[in-house]
Amino acid sequence: MLILFIVTIIVSFVVVRIGAIAFQLTGLEWSLAKFQALSCFSGTGFTTKESELVTSNKQRRKIASILIILGNAGLVIMIGTLASSLVPQETILSKLSESFLPFSVPAFLVVWINLAIIIVVVYGIYRIFTHEKFVRKMTNILRKKIIKKEIFQKVSFEELLLATGGYGISRIAVSSGSPVFNKTLAKSGLREQDIMVLATVRGSETIPNPPANMKILPGDELICFGKLENIRNRISMNP
Repeated sequence: MLILFIVTIIVSFVVVRIGAIAFQLTGLEWSLAKFQALSCFSGTGFTTKESELVTSNKQRRKIASILIILGNAGLVIMIGTLASSLVPQETILSKLSESFLPFSVPAFLVVWINLAIIIVVVYGIYRIFTHEKFVRKMTNILRKKIIKKEIFQKVSFEELLLATGGYGISRIAVSSGSPVFNKTLAKSGLREQDIMVLATVRGSETIPNPPANMKILPGDELICFGKLENIRNRISMNP
């Protein structure tokens, strides 16, 4: 039972990370995607404003539903296995004392020792799954697998803020078929369309206020301010 409890904790960490990646692929910012995944899985910290970001999108609703179901199932399993692990007759130390130790360990002491083992193991798992290099590598592997299997489609356009008159701040991915592909910002024609590029996201790097001579590459994400219709037509549509 103790082994099942540990496996459940490990799986829970992985599921939350997969959920965060899935949320990010639907257009949520990474820190918000992580929070939303943890909120859905644990059933806590889900505010009204943030819930609207999920409920307003079909893919996000699907991801949230899966995380909520898995989170409830995981909680039941963890509680059941933890309770069973603390039964003196079922603890690992009790089994070892019966088979290998020359003396019998008192039942009350077995429970406390086993609880200490659980705390140490859980803390060890927590440290591993919060280690920056390990988490980054695991996230990259999971993201590649999710994208390769096309479990969730990455959105090419995200409206971050709507303003009056059809203007707003938008985040849009550049494909090889985009009219601005392989052009510098100065020659992209964005300024003529009253579109201002606030930042460029290239891989894990965010370049604020990019220079006019910077070339736009496929996979870049441009965070722009302007008329949303112009941004869609100028950046996302094929020439």
